[in-house]
Amino acid sequence: MEGYKEKILKVCNKSSKNTMMETLEIEYTDVGTDFLSAKMPVTSKVHQPDGVLHGGAMVALAESVGSMASYIFLDAQKFAIRGIEISANHVKSVRDGFVYAKAVLLHKGRTTQVWDIKITNGEDQLVSICKLTTIALPKQK
Repeated sequence: MEGYKEKILKVCNKSSKNTMMETLEIEYTDVGTDFLSAKMPVTSKVHQPDGVLHGGAMVALAESVGSMASYIFLDAQKFAIRGIEISANHVKSVRDGFVYAKAVLLHKGRTTQVWDIKITNGEDQLVSICKLTTIALPKQK
């Protein structure tokens, strides 16, 4: 029987169909009680003109993993999740391979969640440090 973790990851990856996450080939890879991890390939389609990973692609990865983490840790039947603030400090360049993002919960309030998201390269070197704030909006009936 498929384990709980595998079921959550399957839901996360299935929900990426026909979205920017699918376009960027983001794959959710691990989940725990207070974190969600994902990976994204670094190819020419996410490069800036000088051949390194575009900062905007890293921010898209960070917001995707943080928002999805909020989605799975809250009642998705009752709430719509939206990113309301993101900041990023890019500290290393990447030309190819994969980047890995891990969103760790810093704060879980009634309506807002704050996520610390670290992006690393294939050698586990820090590439970007991001912070995302999400809000849980009651779904309209």
